[in-house]
Amino acid sequence: MSDADLKDDLPGEAEDIAVVDAPESESLDEDNRLKPEFVRSVKEALHEEDSDRVYDLVEPLHPADIADLFELVDERERLTLARSIRDLMGVEVIAEMNDWVREALMEALPADVVAEIAGELDTDDAVAMLEDLDEEDQQAVLAEMEPEDRAAIESALSYPDESAGRMMSRDHVAVPETMTVGDLIDYLREHRELPTEFWEVFCVDPMHRPVGTCALSWILRCPRNIPLYDVMARDQTLIPADMDQEEVALRFQKYALISAAVVDKSGRLIGQITVDDIVHIIQEEAGEDALLLSGAGDGDINEPIRDAYSARVRWLIANLLTATLASSVIAMFEDTISRMVALATLMPIVAGLGGNAGTQTLAVTVRALATNQLTASNAWRAVRRELSIALLNGCTVAVVIGIAVSLIFGNVILGLVIALAMMTNILIAGMAGVFVPLTLERLKADPAIASSIFVTMTTDSMGFLVFLGLATVSGLVG
Repeated sequence: MSDADLKDDLPGEAEDIAVVDAPESESLDEDNRLKPEFVRSVKEALHEEDSDRVYDLVEPLHPADIADLFELVDERERLTLARSIRDLMGVEVIAEMNDWVREALMEALPADVVAEIAGELDTDDAVAMLEDLDEEDQQAVLAEMEPEDRAAIESALSYPDESAGRMMSRDHVAVPETMTVGDLIDYLREHRELPTEFWEVFCVDPMHRPVGTCALSWILRCPRNIPLYDVMARDQTLIPADMDQEEVALRFQKYALISAAVVDKSGRLIGQITVDDIVHIIQEEAGEDALLLSGAGDGDINEPIRDAYSARVRWLIANLLTATLASSVIAMFEDTISRMVALATLMPIVAGLGGNAGTQTLAVTVRALATNQLTASNAWRAVRRELSIALLNGCTVAVVIGIAVSLIFGNVILGLVIALAMMTNILIAGMAGVFVPLTLERLKADPAIASSIFVTMTTDSMGFLVFLGLATVSGLVG
């Protein structure tokens, strides 16, 4: 059989399958990133309005590298780049784009062009492209779409943000459980409108509720006359459409899933989520928690300056208020500090180490909460563990700092005071690092957002209070 005959016999969109050659070496470096000189060449061609040269430079690139190119050129050059490469702006490029870059580009393009692009994307990718647009732009694009595509996207947009209903794909294969293996194979071969890529077939009852799954490997190896209900796996993980995407990712991780059925409130099959979607979610959620702890907003270098400013300044104002509280504690001991300058030198050490210890405990606790390692069942065990670690750390650091201060300042009492203050503050930091996120979790607040503010406030204030208070009552300052 010739290649042409084989191509004609393949179902669906096999005629679109082609071998993609690797991009030329002058475009990518050894780390598979676009070379600066290549990006400069594209920028020069854009500046000279030489669209043919831009096209020739970009044409050999993989769609993912083209998406990266849009992020690397200046914002004002992106629309010109899109116009210059014309037919290279396929759905693969749009799907791979950075969210902020894609949103800005979609807002700049005419609604009918965006609608055409969205119509060619999978539903989950189209929803990701449209959900961040302004309501007016979103409605304008939807009005230009085919009724079937519009209905699917509007249905997805009706689910909560970052839910399974938003991220699921409606392209799946579902068949009656009464089918035989042979009937299923014939069905898959004959119906060209079925998805071209899938790992398992969902078996459904007459109410279209999933009752089992059949892996493709089973289907290919079973005799044709075997009914699906005899070979399907009945034990399956069903994902409610309103489940948060973070919980979806945890289920995929826990049960080692490749794909999972998404069901509505009545239990009917409405879509599926595949592991390639989950990889993106895991990366997104991990980065999000780290950025929330620092108050850096979305933390994307393509995020508009105004949005980044708005996210970060709120955090800084909150920290200003907590710093004021710590300063008020210092003001209470102004007379003590004025009579012994060494106290002012050593205060930041006590507060700083306490803050670092609190951050360590906080990071572990927030991660454990995010991955469901820490629940109500083992909360107290986790508390005892972190307090034990804090006590050991506190004693170790206290001995080191106590001996060092005694030798440097020639004052044993001062060494004992700072040692005791250090041990106490690290213990307090450990308590704050675990109790603050647990309390926020109990109050249904995101522990990653506000925990570090309270932990820092606690370690700074208590560090100053304990150190200066001990210095006062010990008689160290005459």
